[in-house]
Amino acid sequence: MTATIDIGTDSAGASVPIDIEELLATRLLVQGNSGSGKSHLLRRLLEESARLVQQVVIDPEGDFVTLSDAFGHVVIDAGDYNEREIARMGARIREHRASVVLSLESLEIDAQMKCAAAFLNALFDAPRDHWYPALVVVDEAQMFAPAAAGDVSDDARRVSLAAMTNLMCRGRKRGLAGVIATQRLAKLAKNVAAEASNFLMGRTFLDIDMARAADLLGMERRQAEQIRDLERGRFLALGPAICRRPVSVRIGAVQTSTRMGTHKLMPMPAAGAENVQAMLFADMEADAPPPRPEPRPQPVAAEDLMRSIAGPDLSIPSPERDAPQPEQEEVDAAVIAVLQEMIADPASAFQSSAVLYQDFTVRCRMHRLTRVPMDLPAFRRRFAMARAGMFDASDPRWADALRAAGPLPEDMLAPFLLIAHAAMDGRSCPDDDALARAYGTSSQGRVRRLIEYMEKQGVIVARVDFGGRRSIGIPELGLSTAAGE
Repeated sequence: MTATIDIGTDSAGASVPIDIEELLATRLLVQGNSGSGKSHLLRRLLEESARLVQQVVIDPEGDFVTLSDAFGHVVIDAGDYNEREIARMGARIREHRASVVLSLESLEIDAQMKCAAAFLNALFDAPRDHWYPALVVVDEAQMFAPAAAGDVSDDARRVSLAAMTNLMCRGRKRGLAGVIATQRLAKLAKNVAAEASNFLMGRTFLDIDMARAADLLGMERRQAEQIRDLERGRFLALGPAICRRPVSVRIGAVQTSTRMGTHKLMPMPAAGAENVQAMLFADMEADAPPPRPEPRPQPVAAEDLMRSIAGPDLSIPSPERDAPQPEQEEVDAAVIAVLQEMIADPASAFQSSAVLYQDFTVRCRMHRLTRVPMDLPAFRRRFAMARAGMFDASDPRWADALRAAGPLPEDMLAPFLLIAHAAMDGRSCPDDDALARAYGTSSQGRVRRLIEYMEKQGVIVARVDFGGRRSIGIPELGLSTAAGE
């Protein structure tokens, strides 16, 4: 499945799409001076992709907390929690695939860097079973991955830079796709910026930033001047997820806004100078109380917030959740249809279990299943059976084959069942290419080592005749495949 969103229009008025699946693999760098429309671009990207992929926003200014009203993002006010609680929330987020906004606006810069580092490290260190695809958006990335030491402590800079480097350099294999935005490319660590393959470059005026932007876009230095002339809300785009040649994009409209809105000129007050002076100096007694601080929302307990991340309480009635469910026969038929669609997609052979499971949940909703019929461990087993052509899990013929696969690791279940299915039907032994696809590899050597391992475990017995044809027997079943090339 592919999923594209509309980010805006080019100079001719044509829509400019972004391929979210490609973006997950190739990451994105956004650059623009203050007032260039950088935050508007990020908001457009987040709003358009909110229904397609999990989102995690590192928000140093609290600009994106309004996403919670329209799209259900969980807002975490970092000032209300300690480092251990922030790390626990990061782990829970990956487990439950919750979209969140980590608001850092109540913290000083040192604390912002340490908090963001703890949060990103928790996302990065999640167990392999929780490596679901997620967009990780970091606004003002030059704060968290500075190119040089500044006014912050060395400890804060070191841990924050290490976390950002992990996100951009090693996050892809863990399903984390970094989307970083910065005002100054020259202030952003080069090893962080260099890992992005997609770019959206907005207006900037400093020569050093224009030169770096032109280099990333593959433009000549003399062409860099056009970056200075870009109007607010227009960016130069390039990358495999957007387009193969630089194109000028005007970012489209958004549904939400910052809490303060956009600042515009207002009429000055009409009061005279004497009235203004009287108001300014009224009640200036020495014991006058200090001004009251702006009221803040009551902090949410960490356990309550983690429960909200985990999802709604199933004990509480919900009209949508409590709606009549399809009959079990309809659910089983829909699951078989979904598995057949996924197996027919050639790309499914080389995708991780987490990515396949997300694809499975989306396809189930398209088949009008209001609940996902199985969790991730059950899906892995069922998908391995589907790869072997065993789509109906209730068929009693597969029980003996599943029992015979008991000594094998989970990732070897699909190729073993493919062999078992061929033996049960009296067909020839699957060739190396078929076993490689079932094993999720393209290496013939790994297939040979796979067969050797299964034979050492006593699960199969492989024979090769003088003609070079292979047959594989399964002692537990008392069956053998026919000889095959």
